[in-house]
Amino acid sequence: MKFTKQDLLTLLIGLFLFASCKNPDGVGLDVDPNAAITGTLVVSPVTTQLVEETAANTLGLNRYPLGYMTDPVFGKTEAGIAMTVYPVSASYDFGTAPQLDSAVLVLKFDESSTLTKFYGDTTNSKYSIDVFQLANKVTNYKSSDVQAINSTLLGNFTGKLAPNTKAKVYDIVTGKADTLKTLPAQIRIPLNKAFIQNAILNLGTAGTATETKFIESFKGLYAQVNKTSSTGVGGIAFFNFSGTDSYLQLVWKKTNSSNGVDTTSVNFPVGKMVLNAAQTANIISGVAANIKHDYTGTEIQKQIDIPFPADPTQQYNVTYLQGLAGVKTKLTFPQLTNFTSTYGKAIINKAELVVEIGESAPAYPFNAAQRLSLYRWDIAHQPADIPDFTTFSGSASGGAALFGGYFDSLKKRYIFIVTSYVQSLIDKNIEDYGTFLAPTSYTDFQISSTATSAERSIIGASNATANKIKLNIYYTKIN
Repeated sequence: MKFTKQDLLTLLIGLFLFASCKNPDGVGLDVDPNAAITGTLVVSPVTTQLVEETAANTLGLNRYPLGYMTDPVFGKTEAGIAMTVYPVSASYDFGTAPQLDSAVLVLKFDESSTLTKFYGDTTNSKYSIDVFQLANKVTNYKSSDVQAINSTLLGNFTGKLAPNTKAKVYDIVTGKADTLKTLPAQIRIPLNKAFIQNAILNLGTAGTATETKFIESFKGLYAQVNKTSSTGVGGIAFFNFSGTDSYLQLVWKKTNSSNGVDTTSVNFPVGKMVLNAAQTANIISGVAANIKHDYTGTEIQKQIDIPFPADPTQQYNVTYLQGLAGVKTKLTFPQLTNFTSTYGKAIINKAELVVEIGESAPAYPFNAAQRLSLYRWDIAHQPADIPDFTTFSGSASGGAALFGGYFDSLKKRYIFIVTSYVQSLIDKNIEDYGTFLAPTSYTDFQISSTATSAERSIIGASNATANKIKLNIYYTKIN
């Protein structure tokens, strides 16, 4: 074999590298350039102020809350659902002399794998869920809107909720034997037969002639927890109306052509898929959530009694975050206004907001929120993204996760990367009209009040001696 000088040099370099590398799999992993931080560290103070959330828009949610819970820290929370029932088809025919056997409202638990389908206690609490007829069709979708109902009770479910247990029910097959089938986890609420007979079946095809006519007549249904008949600390369940698994099931007998009797079943859907206002996506219409919070006698009530907006002169050891349009926390960064005069002109290499849990061990049934949102107000005091979130979310698939906000269950904290935001505040390229922390959906980062998460967190505030919220700034001074 004949080597040139260049070949020999290449071979010698390769042998040297191989001999010096005891762990080839670790080549290049000694220093992660994304984790390397250079510059001077300043731990900048953060002041906090507790603020009540604005009402959430509940039109087109991917899941809806229903329940009642009593939290020793956050007080009482209740959520009801107003539901529009739609005819399965125009001029639906119930046949000759239909007589109702049963009417059941079926509500499917949300099955999103990464979301908490139930927040609260499923082990020791018993739930009593009442169903009423709506007095008016659903037209208002704010979580604070009270849906008027008729006082006559139409149906009730009482028992423990099992959001992870599939249901086994009989499928009615016309002219054949009924078959047992397995369905997604759900609750089934029997409704008053006489009411459904008169309100739907007796109207015949005239009642279902058009969707609009049926809704004007039937109005819809409203489900809420009966607080008197329920026991335990309770909880909030989430239900999905985007598919065909939530519906009003009607089973009835009708006379067939040979004067025999057939048993027939039909599912009238709850909610309807429509295009949103921007004509860009399908959303659920005809379903709305009504949410109420009662903080009477809690530390939360004490803090939110301070008018907002106001100078956050009164500081506490902890502050609070709660979903279902509960409470959020306004953050202020007092040192950033005069950062340049204090430390000189600087390039921010990295800035991270560290949010520590302000309680010893959040645990079942009131675990810490899985994810928080961090956003700002624009000049019109409307929610707007932090620049870092925009950068990360636009960089690559899954890039938004780099922005942070997910709960670290080992270190019991949340971290946000806010380098661009801090640089902009220091350079006065962005005016800080308000920066806010709030719970958000695990999979859908929201900067507006949310009704799709019932989770809550207690976090360390600016007066805490330990677990204090802080802003770590790594900077390099420039001329």
